[in-house]
Amino acid sequence: MGIRLLRRLPSALLILLVASFVIFSILRLVPGDPATSLAGPDAGPETVAAIRDRLGLDEPLPLQYVHWIGGLLTGDLGPSYAIGGQTADLIGDGLGATAELTVGALLFVVVLGTAFGVLGATARRGWVRATVRVLTTGALAVPPFVTGVLLVLLFAVVLKVLPSGGRVSVLTAPDLAVQYLLLPALCLALPSAAILGRYLKDGIERALCEDYVRTATAAGVHPRRLLWRHALPNALPPVVTLLGMQTGHLLGGAVLVEAIFAWPGLGQLAEQGLTRRDYPVVQDLLLLLVTVFVLVQLITDLVHAWLDPRIRWE
Repeated sequence: MGIRLLRRLPSALLILLVASFVIFSILRLVPGDPATSLAGPDAGPETVAAIRDRLGLDEPLPLQYVHWIGGLLTGDLGPSYAIGGQTADLIGDGLGATAELTVGALLFVVVLGTAFGVLGATARRGWVRATVRVLTTGALAVPPFVTGVLLVLLFAVVLKVLPSGGRVSVLTAPDLAVQYLLLPALCLALPSAAILGRYLKDGIERALCEDYVRTATAAGVHPRRLLWRHALPNALPPVVTLLGMQTGHLLGGAVLVEAIFAWPGLGQLAEQGLTRRDYPVVQDLLLLLVTVFVLVQLITDLVHAWLDPRIRWE
């Protein structure tokens, strides 16, 4: 495992370097000037020039990029241009909320995806399989912003059993925090759970058609044991890879879901940073998301190798 990880590290670092350059370049191509936005519409050229000098925006772009990367390596993310405060503090405040939402959604993905996959592949009643197909198709077809509105109308307006938005920290009041987390986590998880369920269903069906399963069935092995001890483990390696990819999608989708449910995470911070041309906040946020995605892929690769002996032998 250690050798496999060392082999993956150079490519991961190269991806992060290229991503940092792309993020830095694209943000500078976005129309608008942070100094002009901070100075206000009535400010004169001297005021705008002074702000540009104070923020370092009058330096050549390659030098700005080097200063940014140097600050990242030393842990100094610098101040926010427009939102106020230190960039590290702003990201740290929102990171906990987004991580909480993503972990909650990931739990829903695993539970619902496993249920969809197992029921879709092994249910004997036709209406059960049909129901699973309808649920997975609906979860994939309906956009998250529509799903979020429907969930709020059903559980917050009609049934009045869950809050419609906001957040309470798990560390402060766990029981109340779960109530605020359920709707946004479910809304974020449904598309990924449907994809995971379909992949798992196909994998289980292929595994159940293998010769060793037929031999075990003829020998009198219980179908439940065949499913959980043989078919499901053989179907897991590609599903684990897919789950790692979906984790990155959950982080990206959290931006929209946070806006629907007024969840104070990195999504709202990114929206504020883009609106106000706050370069340090936006570029650090985007690079953080890329870093998390790369780390998840590394972990997924290691888990895949652990589950599949053929990869370990290679």
